[in-house]
Parts: sequence; C-alpha cells; structure tokens
Amino acid sequence: MSQERVQLSKMSKLNGDVGDHVNVTSIDAVIFDFDGVILDSENAEYESHRRIYERCGVRLNVDEWCRAIGLWTEGHDDQRFVRLRELSASAPEREAYHEERRRIFQSLVPGEPMRGIRELLLALQTAAVPTAIASTAPSRWVVPSAERIGVRQLFHVVVTGDDVPRRKPAPDVYLEAARRLGANPARSIAIEDSSPGIAAARAAGMQTVAIPHWLTEPHDFSLANLRVAHAGELTLERLRRMLDNGAAGGKRWP
Repeated sequence: MSQERVQLSKMSKLNGDVGDHVNVTSIDAVIFDFDGVILDSENAEYESHRRIYERCGVRLNVDEWCRAIGLWTEGHDDQRFVRLRELSASAPEREAYHEERRRIFQSLVPGEPMRGIRELLLALQTAAVPTAIASTAPSRWVVPSAERIGVRQLFHVVVTGDDVPRRKPAPDVYLEAARRLGANPARSIAIEDSSPGIAAARAAGMQTVAIPHWLTEPHDFSLANLRVAHAGELTLERLRRMLDNGAAGGKRWP
C-alpha cells in the first residue's frame, strides 16, 4: 500500500460516517473523466470548428462529431482542417485555421467546473474518499485546465493519455489511476460522459456513472450503472448504494 493510500485510510477512519451518514470507507475511490465531466470543453471544441466551417459554407456533421467523442486521435484538430480544405475553396490556410479555432475555443470554454462537480469533490474530500482524474487527453491540456478552474488541488492523482500505452476505450487510464491511489477497481466508481469512457471503466472492473451532455446524448450508455443529468444529482449515499448494488449483481440504482 502506498504512503498516500495509508494516509487516506487514516483520514477515513478519523472521519468515520460523515456527510450523508454513509460508510464512506466502502468506496475505495471516485475517478473522473475530465472533458465533458469536470470541464464543459466539448461544446467549445465543437463550436470552434463549426463556426469556421460555417464561414466557409460547409456544415460540420454533428453526428460524426458525436461518434468521435471519448476517443483520442492524434492530430484530430488537423483532420478537421484537412476535411474543410477538401470541401471548400475558401478554407483558410492551416496556421490561420488553427489560430482562429484556438481563439474561438478560448472565448467559449468556461472558467468554472461543470454543475455539481465542485460540491461533489468537496463532499468526497470531507469524507476522505480518494479522487483522481483519468483522461485520454494529454497532460499539457488537463493539468493546467484543472488548475485554471480551481479543482486540481481536490484530486490526489491525475492520469492522462500520456501516462499509458493505450487510450480509451482500453481500461489503462482507469487501472493506472486505481493503482496510484492503491484502490481496488471493484470498489471504485468512474464518472464519464461518453460510451467509450464507460466501456473503459467497465473493462477496468469499476462501477460507472454516466453524465451525458447534448453531444453525447446519442451514445449507448447501457453499460452504465447509473445515469444522471449532472453531478449535482450525486451524493455519497447514492454512490455507495450504487456500488453495493453493483457488487450484488444489480445493474442500475435509480
């Protein structure tokens, strides 16, 4: 057991039953995806491309975009540029495209975490439940973004696509996050916004919560143990009951 995990275990014993009067030590860890769960960056990313396409008289296919969410492809931004160049003679040059896309993205990406995230993290911190970020995105994006919106200090561990050989839907980021926390995946909960993310967490042996947004609403979330509209609907008691229900062979806990 890591020194960090030992300290977390001691904190749990000192706190005992807190918050919603739940035996919080039964939850080994709660592990969060980043984009679309902690930060509403998915909409800003889509809009940053869509607006440039629109200026060039091209419709960006939202269905194709939705299907790609949760899957990391190296150079995916440039693929959108290349596709626009194929479809429109008025497409900007590569450098201009990416400069404008970054400008639009920065103007749209929120400066706060998504609804209910900060409150849930603070409740988990009070209960000494270990937390982690498990993202397919690169560290150069995840870490500074988590710091910018003021939640980095609420996570014990951050694992990104840079830290593992395979990205989602492979389970690597979730298994690595659990390993670093000293957590049993079977007693851990993953919170995701996409079907590839849910598949990754389930492959790691974790119970899962799906929080879809409008871009991932069409995804298949049948593997999720629980589906909610936002993190504000999650409490320690609800997470514990979901975990216990899953361990007993149940699939969902409303």
